[in-house]
Order: sequence, then C-alpha cells, then structure tokens
Amino acid sequence: MANAAEPIFSDRYSRQTRFAAIGEDGQRKLAKSSVLIVGVGALGASLAQHMVRAGVGEVRLADRDFVEPSNLQRQMLFDEADALAVLPKAVAAANKLRQINSSVSLVATVADVNAANAAALASGVHLVLDGTDNAATRLLLSDLCFKQHIPFVYGGVAGAQGMQAALIPGATSCLRCLIGAEDSEHEVDTCDTVGVLAPAVEFVASLQAAEAIKWLSGNQEAIRQTWLSVDLWSFRLRESKLPSGSAHCPYCGSGVEPPRPAKPILETAMQDEDVISSAVLCGRDTVQVTLGKPLQLAELEKSLVEQGCKLTVNRYLVKAALQSGEQLIFFPDGRVLVQGTADAEHAIRLCRHYFYS
Repeated sequence: MANAAEPIFSDRYSRQTRFAAIGEDGQRKLAKSSVLIVGVGALGASLAQHMVRAGVGEVRLADRDFVEPSNLQRQMLFDEADALAVLPKAVAAANKLRQINSSVSLVATVADVNAANAAALASGVHLVLDGTDNAATRLLLSDLCFKQHIPFVYGGVAGAQGMQAALIPGATSCLRCLIGAEDSEHEVDTCDTVGVLAPAVEFVASLQAAEAIKWLSGNQEAIRQTWLSVDLWSFRLRESKLPSGSAHCPYCGSGVEPPRPAKPILETAMQDEDVISSAVLCGRDTVQVTLGKPLQLAELEKSLVEQGCKLTVNRYLVKAALQSGEQLIFFPDGRVLVQGTADAEHAIRLCRHYFYS
C-alpha cells in the first residue's frame, strides 16, 4: 500500500486536494483504499489510469487477454510495442501505470475471472470497477459484491452508446435485478459486433471513475444513484433512478428465495480428463479452451517448435501460429485462446493435437 505521508512529488495531488470535496482528508482516504478492476481493455485501462493518477493506494488488475493491434484504437494504456510483444493486458497496463505513479501498489493477475477465483481477487478491496465485456462476468461480480457488501461500479460501451451505474449494497438493486439474464437486451451489442467509438469509452470510464473517487474519498453521499445511458454520436442522455433492492432477491434483497440459476461463465463443450470447458468469445472468431492442468511453457515451446509452429514467446504466454491459419495462445494457468475459429469442437481438437501429441 502506498505511503501517503512520503510522496515522491510533494505537490502531486495539489490540484485534487484543492477541490474542496476531497481536500487533504479525502486524499488520505484515497491512499488507504484498494480497488479491483476486472477487465483491462478499453474501459479497464482508462479506469486504471484514473485510479492510479488519483492516488488510490492499491489497484488490482485482472484480465485474461493479451494486447493486439486492434486494441490500440481505444485502449489508452497500450502501444505498438505491447502488441508486438504479445503482452498480457494486465501486465502491460501495470508496466505503464508504475511509470505514472510509483507510490501506488499495483497487482496484475493474468487469469480468467470466474466463480473459482473472483472472491480471492476481490478480498479486502473497497470497490470493484467493471471493465469487462460480457454479461456473465458482470453478473458474477455483481453477485459477489452484494454478498460481500462491496460497491460495484458498472459500465458498458458499444458503438457510440454507453451505460453506467454505481450499484451499492443496501442502497440500490443489484445488476441481476436490473438486466436479468445474460442475453438481456442491454448486452446484445458488443464492441466486437458493432464496433466502438473511443470517446464513448472515455466518457463512460470518466463517469465510473468519478463515482469511485467519490466513494473512496469519503463522499458517499454524493454518489449518483441513477442509471445513465448516453449516445455520443447523436448526443442523447437518459437518466433514471436506480430502484432499491428487490425483496426476494438473494443478493440485494432479503434472500428468502434461493438464488436463480445462471449460465456458467464457461459453457462445457466436451468433458474428459484433459479439457474442462470451452467458450466462444463474442464476435472475435476466438474460442477459449480451459485445460485440466497448468501448462509448463518451456516444455510446450520446445514441443511446438518440433511441430513446425512459428512462435512468439514471453514469460507470460506462448503464441503459436499454425500453418492452417489459426493461432493458439497458451497461458500457464491452463487456458488456450484459439484464434481463427468460432467452432468450439475444432478448437479443442487443435489443442489436443498440438498440446498432447
């Protein structure tokens, strides 16, 4: 955790502390705070930069993906060198953020956030910020936050449109009560299917960051308890008051009914001793395959070279370009991103061939 009493630059936060609502006391509270940002893409990278520049003491970053050239149009922490090095987004972001503010404690986790690890990642934080790109993970985070009494700052962007809300246990309803199931109309469009305007990302991230800074600096009464929708292209704003918790919801209400079943984040495609699950990533022509054991990258690298694959390697992953045109990106935690197909069974066959042969 950062030590607010001994800043490297004594006037680093001078303009922020001159803002009366924050002041020196609010700045000290920020320095003692910790946040988890899940997803370090467009929204998450911008959120991380706001938190680090504002002086939040500990910023945890969790993301399963790596930097690609198509990210550079809107994901503000990354550059061409990150894409060429195929760096995981959480790692590349942390590298940049340490150069921005070395007094902030940064924890980068390269992992798929799911029911097995979400609680550990969020343990002890004061706030969870939504930088994800799918409803299933958002609902998982909302459920966890409401169980643990942690505010969840939601945000979503597609095209030139965005939505934002600060969901507070005990004060507002949870995300599950607001959007329902994963195939809700709120989640139909994604940046992979309809594109995304970078200023729309920054607009929504700014709304999220402002609510986070209010909460962490001790200004909870200033939290905007509304759901805000915006279309930056035609510039339309719509604001509606957030309802309070639903009486029968197990997360934001009294919990008298059992939790409603939700689709798992990863849908099982084949079950055997080597493949646990697979999931087609929306709009990306990519399948994530989760294997049943961790991967030893050094051994895998040697095997892939012997099989004639063209490799890009760093300490976090091995990327193999296949002669058939697909690409396999192996992570130590047992995940493989198979790019170039939306067919889960084909993706699994490729993983078996190149990993188990």
